[in-house]
Amino acid sequence: QVQFVESGGELVQPGGSLRLSCAASGVIFNIEAMGWYRQTPGNQRELVARITSSGSAMYADSVKGRFTISRDNAKNTLYLQMNSLKPEDTAVYYCNAYRTYSGRYYPKYDKWGQGTQVTVSS
Repeated sequence: QVQFVESGGELVQPGGSLRLSCAASGVIFNIEAMGWYRQTPGNQRELVARITSSGSAMYADSVKGRFTISRDNAKNTLYLQMNSLKPEDTAVYYCNAYRTYSGRYYPKYDKWGQGTQVTVSS
């Protein structure tokens, strides 16, 4: 059974930094394209960062230049380094594998982890 366990979120002041972790199990992690999603109340999850199995990373415009996604295949762990945080980054952050279809990106697994809350506030 696929499991994703996100951690590292907390309350941080604007301009601060956080490092999120996602421990994956039940998947062949080294061949999975992985992504970080975030969700705020009343909104859909949005893909903010993704990384291929070979390590190529892509970012949403809203986080480009501030966030860095990485992976450690030996540890089945995905990371998100978040710098220069803004209040609009406040959300619950989730990880999942993703697949590409018709030029769009979709979560691969229906089962999500509990997410980790990031709150950026002064």
